[in-house]
Amino acid sequence: MLDKLRQKNKERQDAWPGAEEVDGDLAFRGLELAGETGELCNVLKKIERIRRGVAGSKPEELPGLMAHVKEELGDVIICVDLIAMDLGIELTEAVPEKFDKTSNKYGIPVTFD
Repeated sequence: MLDKLRQKNKERQDAWPGAEEVDGDLAFRGLELAGETGELCNVLKKIERIRRGVAGSKPEELPGLMAHVKEELGDVIICVDLIAMDLGIELTEAVPEKFDKTSNKYGIPVTFD
């Protein structure tokens, strides 16, 4: 899945008007990621308000909020890949390496294999 995302991100960047202005611009990519992460966090906050029964929360909105979380998670992953792409980092290598490193650090016998 990450390989296909990289391929499609490259194709879309090539087709996106003005994309050459942000290619390799880590400040832009970082701000983009921060924005998408902020949008995700805002939706998560609304879900937590419902789960905790905070006054003013609207339980009937939960299904729509869950769909929104799905979209925002997608945006975050896309942004992360764009940063990795600009830096020449392959997430297909980085993710399993980091997963295994964390498992080993805490003595957990679960690896990415």
